[in-house]
This record gives sequence, C-alpha cells and structure tokens, in this order.
Amino acid sequence: MTAVARTGMREGLVSCEACGLLTRPAGAEGTGHCPRCGKELEFRRRDAIQRTWALIIAAAICYLPANILPVMRTTTLTSEEPDTIISGVVYLYTSGSWYLALILLIASVMIPLAKLAALAYLLITVQRGSARNHRERTRLYRVLEIIGRWSMVDVFVATFVVALIQLKPLMSVAPEPGVLFFSAVVILTIFAAESFDPRLIWDSSQGKQETND
Repeated sequence: MTAVARTGMREGLVSCEACGLLTRPAGAEGTGHCPRCGKELEFRRRDAIQRTWALIIAAAICYLPANILPVMRTTTLTSEEPDTIISGVVYLYTSGSWYLALILLIASVMIPLAKLAALAYLLITVQRGSARNHRERTRLYRVLEIIGRWSMVDVFVATFVVALIQLKPLMSVAPEPGVLFFSAVVILTIFAAESFDPRLIWDSSQGKQETND
C-alpha cells in the first residue's frame, strides 16, 4: 500500500494563481474569489490540456516557415537581399561575430524549439499519470514561464531595426512574412505556457498512487 499524496484539492483547498494564497472555496455554488487579491478561484483551469495542446501544435506549424521564410529584406543602391534567421546566423558567424551568431541561434531557433518540446513533455507526462520527477517538472514549467517573458525580445529588435534603418534611397530594411510566423511562434508558446496548469503535475501523481492502492 502506498501513502496517498496530499494535495490542496484533496484537502478541499484551492490555491490562488495570482498571489498563491491557499484557502477554502466559498461554497457549493462556486469557489469564489481570493480573500487577499480578489482573483477568481478555480481548482483547475478548465480544458487546460486541450488548449495547451492546440496552442503548441499551432506554434509547431508556424515554426517551420518562421525559419525558412525571410524575416527582413535589405535594400541598398546596388542590391536587394532577403534574410532568414538561419542566413543571419551564418552571416554573423562568417563575418567573425560568432558570439552574436550564437546568441541569435539560441534565442531564435533553439529556445522556441526547446519550449515546444518541454511543453509537450509536460503534457504527455500529465496525461500518462507519471508519478516521477514532480519537482523537476514543476521547475521546468517555472523556467518556461521566465523564458516566456523575454521571448518577444527578438521581435522587438527586428521591429526596431526596421524602423531605424530607413535611409532611403541609400538603404532600407523591410519586414518579410517570416517575422510574422516567428512572432506567432513566440506568442503561441507564451499562451501555451499560460494555459498549462502546473497543478496537474501533482494531480497525476495522486491518481497514480490511488490506482496502486
């Protein structure tokens, strides 16, 4: 017989997602609002798994064109050249700015892919009722939340460059469709991380242990 994991919901308590206060629900009609910050309480986010899956699938669909299509087009007096994220990485590397190439590669290619893989991993382990590595998976989710706050930096930098370099007719930079897909990947992964309910990680453990009992 295995000891049943204690969770707030099992004890009849609900945690506020805004301030973290653990409190009892208002009554049978509903969970009510947090007595400290006033946010509406809910034991678990409704359809969190389905919404998160839908968002990361949409982000995965946008990921490929975000890296294949040009994100900006540079026009000078003598030439006109489209640039993708990968071509930008290659250009920076071959011109000697390997550290900038590395930053661009990590921020624009590897991190979005890692976020998609991490969210898929969390969803799969929750749906499979995994009873292992709860703390590690919770930390992974917190890292995703922190990264998400900085994910729009690339888009802001691209927008800033486009707005700054408008020395017509000598030189100009214009956005291309790739930047829209890249923005979509960033925004969809942010929403996906927000849609996921990390409390489900501990619920899956509880369900598994009850089954074992």
